[in-house]
Amino acid sequence: MTDPPTEPTSAAPSGGFLPWADRSRPPGPGDLALPVTGAKLLTGVDGQPLRVADLPADTDWVPLGTLDGVPAWGTDLTTTVDGLPGRARGWASLAAEVPEPYATLAGRALAVLTWRRTHRWCGACRAELTDQPGETARRCPDCGLYVPMQLSAAVLVAITRPGPPGHADELLLVRHATGPTGLWALVAGFVEAGETLEAAVHREVGEEVGLPVDGLAYFGSQPWAISGPGVLLAGFTARAADPRAEPVVDGRELTSAQWFGLDALPAQLPPAYSISRWLIDATVTGARR
Repeated sequence: MTDPPTEPTSAAPSGGFLPWADRSRPPGPGDLALPVTGAKLLTGVDGQPLRVADLPADTDWVPLGTLDGVPAWGTDLTTTVDGLPGRARGWASLAAEVPEPYATLAGRALAVLTWRRTHRWCGACRAELTDQPGETARRCPDCGLYVPMQLSAAVLVAITRPGPPGHADELLLVRHATGPTGLWALVAGFVEAGETLEAAVHREVGEEVGLPVDGLAYFGSQPWAISGPGVLLAGFTARAADPRAEPVVDGRELTSAQWFGLDALPAQLPPAYSISRWLIDATVTGARR
């Protein structure tokens, strides 16, 4: 990922990953290439990104951003990947192996290309949408409808309470009814229209485990390419308002919920590349200080 682009460009800032939608210059042969096929990405056999020169010359490229100053482009492979270099991989397996900036870029490729594929026609007058220059957005040439790429916000929260006398604080972990059901994870859910992130935390915790919380504090965020294109996770920490209260699962989204001592967490935790795991690890680290 350290090869320079074949053509210099002042529009490609350096340092990690930066989103970008500039079509003012065509892709260079050495630029990064992130082809998307369905819900998977085509990478090199070593998991590293392909280069524009690895794909056919007539490939239709979409600007994604820059990675360490190198422009990155995506394309939607509507045909088979047979005969193309590399291998198709899901985002989760890729994110588990590559550095975070590349994982974020790969997630953006999936989000942008999926959004373009599912937002081709105007929802008001049914004309074919056109790209909005310099933006990840489309516009209807007939009625003028502006269609930006939508983001779906979701929250997750690490809830703690004091442990028994002489023992470590405890963390609430849950098991979900769908997805990776064997993992012990955090309470999470999507934000509703007209709702703040903080209000969503209180509502989701109340709905899923029946607990009131206080001391809510923002932790950080992460784009998330597993739950669907355009998902943004916002993490929080909180304390149980009633330290003696026990969780009562909703029976629909969760199958179980349990308090664990911060010095005795289960092995089946979320993957290291997820904000859920970052929150759990930070909670454990903070308790040791």
